[in-house]
Amino acid sequence: MSFAPKPGCPMCGIVSQAQRHRSELNASVSPSPPSASQQPDALWRDDNFTVYREKTNPVSSKGHIVVAFNLHVPSIYMLSSSDLPLLSSIRDIATKLLFSLLAPETPNPSSSSSATLASTSEPPRTRPSNFRIGFITPPFRDSRIPVTDHLHAHAFIAPGDQLGWFRGIAYSALAWYDIDDLIAEIRESVSNNRVKSGYANRQNAPINLVPDAGARAGTANGRETTESHSLRLT
Repeated sequence: MSFAPKPGCPMCGIVSQAQRHRSELNASVSPSPPSASQQPDALWRDDNFTVYREKTNPVSSKGHIVVAFNLHVPSIYMLSSSDLPLLSSIRDIATKLLFSLLAPETPNPSSSSSATLASTSEPPRTRPSNFRIGFITPPFRDSRIPVTDHLHAHAFIAPGDQLGWFRGIAYSALAWYDIDDLIAEIRESVSNNRVKSGYANRQNAPINLVPDAGARAGTANGRETTESHSLRLT
């Protein structure tokens, strides 16, 4: 299935601008100066995601970032077990960038340093309870960032003190899908092990003690395609 850029999509525009800026840096060309009408500057750009800081309409005064898929993936319901590494990557990148927003003495990551960040060997940091990372599920949407057909995650430092009551609905339990919940539920749905992920502490869940839980793959007709799966039974 093709996820080509969609003309007129604001998220596709942000992804495209970040890619151009990165190409200029790699080619040692002076980046074009931003204008007021241009898209926001990216904090991070790799092969899968573009991350920018929401400065115009943040939900939190402490920091709000948006993680957009580089491909025009239309919905959270397009994700499957094969996308679990991508979801884990979103969580790790967002956690790292939110930590950087808490440390004003440390220069914030910018598009000019994204290559360095992408190549760092720093291990993922544990997400604090006030770091909220997840998706707004359809048909709900953020009324200030009303993009519904280009998949993107929100990450912010609680509390959401910039939310009004109406906008707050999109970030409430009614519409919010925490990324750890999504990862856990996908893993459970494709694992033969009857071990639940737990709800109180997703990061130290019982399912993590089961080797390769949720790592199986297969086709729509039920044929398993997991590499060397028969060897794992021995």
